[in-house]
Amino acid sequence: MNVQTDTPPLSADDTRRRIFAIVGASSGNLVEWFDFYVYSFCALYFAPAFFPSGNPTTQLLNTAGVFAAGFLMRPIGGWFFGRLADKHGRRRAMMVSVFMMCGGSLVIAVLPTYAKIGALAPALLLVARLFQGLSVGGEYGTSATYMSEVALRGRRGFFASFQYVTLIGGQLFALLVLVILQQLLSTEELKAWGWRVPFAVGAVAALVALYLRRSLDETTTAEQRQRKEAGTLRGLMQHKAAFLTVLGFTAGGSLIFYTFTTYMQKYLVNTAGMHAKTASNVMTAALFVYMIMQPLFGALSDRIGRRRSMILFGVFATIGTVPLLHTLKDVTSPYAAFGLVTLALAIVSFYTSISGLIKAEMFPPEVRALGVGLSYAVANALFGGSAEYVALWLKSVGNESMFYWYVTALCAVALIVSFRMRDSSKEGYLRNEP
Repeated sequence: MNVQTDTPPLSADDTRRRIFAIVGASSGNLVEWFDFYVYSFCALYFAPAFFPSGNPTTQLLNTAGVFAAGFLMRPIGGWFFGRLADKHGRRRAMMVSVFMMCGGSLVIAVLPTYAKIGALAPALLLVARLFQGLSVGGEYGTSATYMSEVALRGRRGFFASFQYVTLIGGQLFALLVLVILQQLLSTEELKAWGWRVPFAVGAVAALVALYLRRSLDETTTAEQRQRKEAGTLRGLMQHKAAFLTVLGFTAGGSLIFYTFTTYMQKYLVNTAGMHAKTASNVMTAALFVYMIMQPLFGALSDRIGRRRSMILFGVFATIGTVPLLHTLKDVTSPYAAFGLVTLALAIVSFYTSISGLIKAEMFPPEVRALGVGLSYAVANALFGGSAEYVALWLKSVGNESMFYWYVTALCAVALIVSFRMRDSSKEGYLRNEP
């Protein structure tokens, strides 16, 4: 299946193959993100096992630091897997990344605690997270590129949005596993050994995804992979404007995404005073609605254009972040919390539904995976991965509201960049491809 040339309308068989390709790529994407986010959602239970301290905020701050460290590996993963995908094919890169994620999850599932091996326990936890960060750094760019290339022309926003359907689905699946364990096990059992179960589940699921990805069609040609600039930084730097544009809007987009997804569970518990089980239920429901939103907002971008969708994201995120977080700080009703979080995630959906596609449309095929993966990983490592750490640190020093303005400022940068960018859905490199 060659999607890089301008061809007549697709046959029904080719259309089905493209849809199956998106499903196959999405399944691996879901498993990758399930494995990565299980760490964040289970941190409330395993933090004391690796960071013994009487202060819950200090424990969470330490686990958030390890979470952020995983993000620091993303630029390396974005470069390594982007180069691999551009020079040796998207399919191979996606198979290697999901295999690496499997290994990281398996290590965490069997890792001894601080009580058994002392300071070596958090050190090994950090190594496993760095390994997973490398994997996810490659997964985003390669899966976003692949799904954009196989998506049907004229409906790319809709089909490419399934990258975030499965990314959010990975979060939701991780949260659902935790909710089930909360119903079956006591808090003491969860802290003692129950937190290991989701990591073991993720390791097994990654092997299933590896099998599914073996059957995917390649989307690049041998000629494209053999070009001297393919997968090279020199080739990528011929498109510096696109690279800087992606950095600009990904900084705000990633920061607000992690604020209202992975960090929000801790925020509801640690700041609003909500019970951990209640917060998990709220976030499960909100993430489910958020997941369903993605194809709707993706289809909207097919009608109004990517640039307009990004401008709407920037406007609403800039004016809405501070009021939403201030209101959530004092929320007492789980229903009100659900409504507020869902509203915030609707705003974020203008960005996330087309996040991978809008990046892919800015780069030519020979450096597309590298351009998408590296630019996203750099901004994500600096701003997305540090979201929890910055929020918890500001809370620990008694200045939590400063975090609200920090998120707002980065979203304002995304708005400015969106105003200045061209509409990639009309002028991007994918515009003449089927």
